[in-house]
Amino acid sequence: MESISIISIITIAFLGSFGHCVGMCGGIVVAYSSTKIGHDWSKTKQGISHLLYSFGRITTYTILGALFGFVGGVVTFDNLTSGILLIFTGFVMILIGLSLSGKFKFITNIEHSISKTKFYRTTFRSLVGSNTLSSFYLLGMLNGILPCGFVYVFAITAASTGSAFWGAIVMLIFGLSTLPAMFSLGFFVGVFKQIALRNLFIKIASILVVGFGLYIMYSGYEYITDPNKSILSCHI
Repeated sequence: MESISIISIITIAFLGSFGHCVGMCGGIVVAYSSTKIGHDWSKTKQGISHLLYSFGRITTYTILGALFGFVGGVVTFDNLTSGILLIFTGFVMILIGLSLSGKFKFITNIEHSISKTKFYRTTFRSLVGSNTLSSFYLLGMLNGILPCGFVYVFAITAASTGSAFWGAIVMLIFGLSTLPAMFSLGFFVGVFKQIALRNLFIKIASILVVGFGLYIMYSGYEYITDPNKSILSCHI
């Protein structure tokens, strides 16, 4: 993985988590914070519960990254297919970035599809009704499968690596980069209710996503036009 890509992943995920992720998943965090966490819990126990929730999300993201990376490796055969996959990845990222900025609704209609299923609702109610520490981790894993524009961006990036290992690393970095926002949300809910601040983070993140998409499309162009470029170096 190139250092510029690692920095891009961290920056986009970190800024986006304070905007898009807080807006989409904030209600879930507030719900379990008010339902599952007792008023008599110490700050340490509360902190552990929030960390377990986040680690659950990160676990799901990492598994998804490995799966997408594996699939990407199966369909990536030569420089031409590698380049086409990268160009497609960059194009989709640009669409998602524009969608995040509010230019048009590319991801809104499918972001809440899984949350409406009977399986999700039943499992969610069961986990929210439990106050064991393990239930926080399992709740995080469950919510890690919710459709999300940011998850799409990095899942596609994971597929572009053509490797289960690097795909998992991409999603692991993404998950860890969202941890500060989602962890602190449990303690400082009021801060993230400032719409202007959230919108600023979303706009910055959307610009970065579009820029990253253009960079990946250019990388795909290089693979198609340069026959000497190694396929193995296509790890994002």
